Amino acid sequence: MTQSFWFFGSRLNIIADHTTTRGQYDLIEGYFSPGTQTPLHRHTRYSEQLYVLEGEFTVWVGENKFTLSAGENFLISPCRPHSIGVFSDQPARGLVVAAPSSFARLIAAVGTLDETAAPDMALFERISAEIGDEILAPPGALETSK
Repeated sequence: MTQSFWFFGSRLNIIADHTTTRGQYDLIEGYFSPGTQTPLHRHTRYSEQLYVLEGEFTVWVGENKFTLSAGENFLISPCRPHSIGVFSDQPARGLVVAAPSSFARLIAAVGTLDETAAPDMALFERISAEIGDEILAPPGALETSK
């Protein structure tokens, strides 16, 4: 059963998590508005693969910057600093596979059912630490021009 949450301005649908994949991976569908950007961060315990369904994502990994369009994908290995943003005037939609399962736990714990509700930052920091996620810089810290 799909679970839907608002997570820092994006709509994320948990399609599969540890309960259906025996902890092997999470499958998450995300809807991202123009101007959305994650903080620079890294996952120390799982990889993240982004597959673009609609629109365009900009991905920074280390010193490299990539622009992905519909049908393209990118694998981010564990411990690689990265950020993902949407900088066109159109929203973007993508699938994320996080393996092994962890990311869906963060979304389910911190995400809200109300688009206007503020996330519990203390809970975000606690669950992030428990799953091995590290925030390295705030959203917007990376150069956004194409």
